[in-house]
Amino acid sequence: MKRVNITTNTVGLVFKNGELKRVLQKGAHWLYWGERVQYFDMTKAFAPEQELRTLLAHDALAALLEVVDVADNELVLVYQDQRFATVLTAGKYAFWKGVGGYRFIRAATDQLEITEAVDRNLLSRQPLYQYVRAYTVDPFEKGLLFVDGKFDRVLESGNYVYWKNTITTTVTKADMRQLSMEILGQEILTKDKAQLRINFTLTYQVVDLTKAVVHNKEFEKQLYVLVQLALREFISTKGFDELMEGKEAMATAVKNTCAAKAEALGVRLIDCGVKDIILPGDVKDIMNQVLVAEKRAQANGITRREETAAMRSLLNTAKLMEDNAMLWKMKEMEHVEKIAEKIGEITLSGGGNIVGQLKELFFK
Repeated sequence: MKRVNITTNTVGLVFKNGELKRVLQKGAHWLYWGERVQYFDMTKAFAPEQELRTLLAHDALAALLEVVDVADNELVLVYQDQRFATVLTAGKYAFWKGVGGYRFIRAATDQLEITEAVDRNLLSRQPLYQYVRAYTVDPFEKGLLFVDGKFDRVLESGNYVYWKNTITTTVTKADMRQLSMEILGQEILTKDKAQLRINFTLTYQVVDLTKAVVHNKEFEKQLYVLVQLALREFISTKGFDELMEGKEAMATAVKNTCAAKAEALGVRLIDCGVKDIILPGDVKDIMNQVLVAEKRAQANGITRREETAAMRSLLNTAKLMEDNAMLWKMKEMEHVEKIAEKIGEITLSGGGNIVGQLKELFFK
């Protein structure tokens, strides 16, 4: 015989030949020949070496345990002393009654939605994180939820979590801000067979995400082709000179042509514009020659106008001096003064009119 002592919050299970014989609680006990004792801490989950189902057939032990049976389509969240401890998957578990302060929350994982009974803060922590699917929709985005390949609903910005099970979930997100698209290097023939390369830009915004993603495939590519075709259609009906003079008309025409069709894609066209018109090398040389000739003609015209204005001014001055002798004298004195400023020394001899002598000197 052997004497054993069971302390507080401890339980001893006495086995003989592998079979549970007795359950020992706090106090001193005797073990008989062939018996052995296994100790368990009641503040922790019951985890025996033997088969749990067999042990629960002993009434004394079953009375001390709270059994949690978890089905295949369930998870059980275990709280101990109001704190999350662990998560239980399919199986049978046992916990000591009245000591550990256990609380259990069942969650059916065969459903997509996670009920409010589950604390959302735990879903981003181990070990629960591995059993959920998490999606984040940014503030400038909207999302589309597809369940088993079928469209379910529109998701606004926020965080979304669903149980990870046999149900397939997909979230497709789209930027709802104002976006831009470049249509570059479009080589197009004008009505008069001039080949141009056009760089076009447009600004758009997704206004109906369901229509854009669910009802249309790759709506951005469709929008690109839509604007591309409208651009080609407009240019092919205009001559080269007409296009060079009306870039704004090109952008307006393309926008008006594509606006209604873009709405069918769930998109609103905000603005369009011609970024560049690139000419072939020979056409560019001709255009440069035309530009130089035009500028020369403008320069010659300006020169002729200035010369005409100067001659007209001289003619008016001459008429005034012809009609007014005093004005003529003053003009003579002005010229004499200007000439005298350029001469270092002047010698006058004899008497008489000094001004007359100067006139004879300079206008001889």
